[in-house]
Amino acid sequence: MMMANSTLEFERLLGKAALALWPDLPRDVQENLFETAVAGDSIMGKHLASYLHDHHPKKAQPATPTQLA
Repeated sequence: MMMANSTLEFERLLGKAALALWPDLPRDVQENLFETAVAGDSIMGKHLASYLHDHHPKKAQPATPTQLA
């Protein structure tokens, strides 16, 4: 019983940390965390994507370099 409670608490703590750090994580890490979290559940994926979009808007991306003439 103690281990089950500990596992849930660790999951909660890691989830909270991931959300706090989300905007600063590299995109590939964000994608891996997202895919692992939703595990192919498209409904949950839509809800999580909406949550992340509302709470962590994308940072402005640097302008794409243009080719010099």
